[in-house]
Amino acid sequence: MNTTLLDAIKWDANGLVCAIAQDWQTRRVLMVAYMNAEALQQTVATGFAHYYSRSRQKQWKKGEESGHVQKVHELRLDCDGDAVIMLIEQVGGIACHTGRESCFYRVWDGEQWAVCDAVLKDEMAIYGQTHG
Repeated sequence: MNTTLLDAIKWDANGLVCAIAQDWQTRRVLMVAYMNAEALQQTVATGFAHYYSRSRQKQWKKGEESGHVQKVHELRLDCDGDAVIMLIEQVGGIACHTGRESCFYRVWDGEQWAVCDAVLKDEMAIYGQTHG
């Protein structure tokens, strides 16, 4: 069954869909964000990940401030149509605004959330200020 890009998506009440960025080679999940229709269309049109910021109420291209853009190799839609996975190449190796490879840098060790990934580049060096 061939369905158009936007029609297959089950958008939430705010017109958003969950978008997961996963490294195209290692398959590590790097980040989770949201896309609106415009962000998804721009992602497809440019080949680079675009998202919708719920806190800033605006669309943004990943890496527009940091330079850490995400080159999209493949888009996948889940069976329910309510989540997109993008297999991406993370330019600069940093997906998280904290300067780490992945936003998923904490592991539950049975008692607490322990930091398991090192900071690759200081947030101040990336943005000139704390971000987020």
